[in-house]
Amino acid sequence: QVQLVESGGGLVQPGGSLRLSCAASGFSLDYYSIGWFRQTPGKEREGVSCLNGSDNSTDYADSAKGRFTISRDNVKNTVYLQMNNLKPEDTAVYYCATDPTCEDYERGSRWREFGSWGQGTQVTVSS
Repeated sequence: QVQLVESGGGLVQPGGSLRLSCAASGFSLDYYSIGWFRQTPGKEREGVSCLNGSDNSTDYADSAKGRFTISRDNVKNTVYLQMNNLKPEDTAVYYCATDPTCEDYERGSRWREFGSWGQGTQVTVSS
């Protein structure tokens, strides 16, 4: 069964850090592009970061630049999102998903073209 499972969310104070994990089962992430997305109630899902499967290049939404880092561990078949200096506006359910390319991952409804969505992990940033 092809599946992605997110973990690592939780409650953290502003300025704190979390590392989210996206573990794949049933397939290898090696050559896929992996995107991290987040969603809050009443808002459309938005792209946060993406790692290109073709060359391992990375991209970040403006809201994530300088604070988040996406990385891949091929041995563990897992992609990570290290989130530092978290802010209350980062509060959301975070999801990972796959696509052949990261192109336009953060634009409009492009996220709908990504697949193998996991169940998400809740991140709450609050004092």
